[in-house]
Amino acid sequence: MFPSITLAQEIGLAVLFVAALVWVAGLGHMLWDSRFHHPEPAAFEGLPVIPAQRGTASHPMESVELTEAEQQAFAGLIRTFPSR
Repeated sequence: MFPSITLAQEIGLAVLFVAALVWVAGLGHMLWDSRFHHPEPAAFEGLPVIPAQRGTASHPMESVELTEAEQQAFAGLIRTFPSR
């Protein structure tokens, strides 16, 4: 094809050209699909990685019994926070 480059360079150039065409076609397809697909506003459920919070009844290993001194220290700590 080109007299100044080798056959390996021509093959590499052809592969690069085909990869660029596939990338452009994929990008166009992705943009075309996102242009017409609008999800419902209420369809978002939140991040699937973060689990939903449990109610008041939690797993026993997720709670810690505090001693009286720890409860008083925690109450003192909470009183130091400014209230709204």
